[in-house]
Amino acid sequence: MRVIVRKERPHPGAQLRFTGIGGHRFTCFATSTKGGQLADLELRHRRRARCEDRIRAAKDTGLRNLPLQGFTQNQIWCEIAAMACELLAWMQILALDGPARRWEPKRLRLRLFSAAGRIARGGRCLRLRIAATWPWATQITAAITRLQAYAPG
Repeated sequence: MRVIVRKERPHPGAQLRFTGIGGHRFTCFATSTKGGQLADLELRHRRRARCEDRIRAAKDTGLRNLPLQGFTQNQIWCEIAAMACELLAWMQILALDGPARRWEPKRLRLRLFSAAGRIARGGRCLRLRIAATWPWATQITAAITRLQAYAPG
């Protein structure tokens, strides 16, 4: 097992932590890989940051605190939050494009999930009507169209 520590200067305007020594930021990671250059190991470690992003998204989706009293109730809460995270991840992969694929759950709630809409019936089909003045209405309709293209029949 090796622990690799890297000292870097933070970018201009970055918030320094109290653990920063001499204006530098220290990052470290542990690896059990026996061979390889340090730069390659660090690149592989940085590419795995998606896992950290998913953990942060899970905390924003409901895993930050357990609101219920009993263990089994909180276990159900965790399962529901995990399903919500999975739905968000798959929705971003399948339905969204561009920068919306990288939006955090808070931004998704603000821009997409809080849009006012009305379900209208007519001509034997249901239609979702979203206000044209909503700034992200085209993004919502494009996402729904992409998801409908995946549906069979």
